[in-house]
Parts: sequence; C-alpha cells; structure tokens
Amino acid sequence: MAFYENTIIAKQDLAEKELNTIKEKYNEIINNSSGKVVKIEEWGLLNLSSKIKNYKKGFYIHYKFEGNGKTLNEFQKKIKIDTAVIRHLIVKYKKLDTEKEYFKKNK
Repeated sequence: MAFYENTIIAKQDLAEKELNTIKEKYNEIINNSSGKVVKIEEWGLLNLSSKIKNYKKGFYIHYKFEGNGKTLNEFQKKIKIDTAVIRHLIVKYKKLDTEKEYFKKNK
C-alpha cells in the first residue's frame, strides 16, 4: 500500500451540513475500497489564487490516507461526478507526515 494526500476544494456557498456530508462521503469511499484514512484536516474557507468556475473562495478538506490502485480509481470516479467539488489533487508519498498541519489556526 502507498501513502497519499488528497485535497478537495468544495464550493464556497455550501452549508455546514453539506460540508460534513462531503467529508464523511469520501472518508467512507476510501475506507470501503481497501484503503485507510490516517488523518482528515479541515482548512476552512480560503481565497483561491484565480477564479475557478466563477468562485473566488473554496472550502478545503485535506485527507491523508493509505491505499492502492483500487482506492484511487474509486475515489476519482466518485469525485468527477460530484457537483459540490470544484477541484481536487492527489499526491503520492513514500512516507506521510501526520505531525504538521500547515493551515492550523493558532488560538
């Protein structure tokens, strides 16, 4: 199994309930397709560097998980038809860094 990080950018006008639904939906997809979610980070509503589909902001949800080809295929198949997701990016790693949270808000 390989390690992956996936960042999803959801539409800015979604309600809190819809964001939680998206988060749980992709968590279940990863876990049900022979993968294992290590960590989920919610980065919140951030500005986009350029407009994407007429949106200036988006909600960022970041997954760190273990998986294989089946996991990636299932994930990409579901995310392509999801209208609430503007963009996503999957990056493969040899080792996951679960300690650092780059967008964590300090209190």
